[in-house]
Amino acid sequence: MKKLFKFLNPLLVLSLLMGTMPVMVQAQPSQLVSTQSALDAVQISAERTRINDLLARNDVQEQLVSYGVEMSEVEARVAAMTDQEVLQMADQLDNMPAGANAVIGALLTVFIVLLITDLLGLTNVFPFTR
Repeated sequence: MKKLFKFLNPLLVLSLLMGTMPVMVQAQPSQLVSTQSALDAVQISAERTRINDLLARNDVQEQLVSYGVEMSEVEARVAAMTDQEVLQMADQLDNMPAGANAVIGALLTVFIVLLITDLLGLTNVFPFTR
């Protein structure tokens, strides 16, 4: 029995020491990534995908070809754009009017508002409303 304890005691002491020591080998991240930079990377990727989806549309490709631009050149330029340029282009896409007739729509809206106010007698712009 003493021989067994002589053999087990060093093993028990060693196992206790190993259990209380912090694990030295851990996966250390090479660089900390902030939440904002991770979100920016996701947004830039989404915007780049949106631009590529837009360029994949047939009507856009036909319009670019009618301007004399080759699609391979467009794809190469989009692929070479920096993250800042991608965000700038996406911002410009967001600010573009949905239709080409935005001015006509605004004029039509003003006309309808003036017509309604004339019919209600609040203004006197159109003589044909009397």
